[in-house]
Amino acid sequence: MYYKFAKFAATDRIMRKLKLQELNRLDVSAFKDKDKTPVVLVLDNIRSGLNVGSAFRTADAFALEKILLCGITARPPHREILKTAIGATESMDWAYFDKTVDAVDHLKDEGYHIAAVEQAEGSTMLQEFQFPKDKKLALVFGNEVSGVHEDVMELIDECIEVPQFGTKHSLNISVCIGVVVWDVFKKVAGY
Repeated sequence: MYYKFAKFAATDRIMRKLKLQELNRLDVSAFKDKDKTPVVLVLDNIRSGLNVGSAFRTADAFALEKILLCGITARPPHREILKTAIGATESMDWAYFDKTVDAVDHLKDEGYHIAAVEQAEGSTMLQEFQFPKDKKLALVFGNEVSGVHEDVMELIDECIEVPQFGTKHSLNISVCIGVVVWDVFKKVAGY
């Protein structure tokens, strides 16, 4: 089957990529002082340092508060993290916990609403998720094979599921983080 593409007036316009200095990005010091999006990422036993680096870069892009690395999750300055984070390990606040349940308990004590991103009975589809009023949010992302650990699932306030329509049962964690964080950021920022 062949598709015909109509030529629109907008395609006659020449597009120019912006130069790095035209992006008006903050330096690390200014970023550290900036008000943050009230969201924390919790990485529950993530196997791939590349996925961790991607999480850092996404967290930086949307000015999230911090990242909590748990269990076997690699920590900076891991070579694979640095490869995909491209400097975001310097701008993002992060902490390490031996056990994810300890990280979740810590966040609960600080008043966070804890939401695992997982396929589970009773989950809230991402498009229906409402950012909790008067609370900060912690998003828990699980291991690439086994997902969010069962002990953590017992502690969460809510479970968010990304709807999918293909043959695979899950998204790569770095892609999933990007999808969820963008959706949550739009809801917080009022887009």
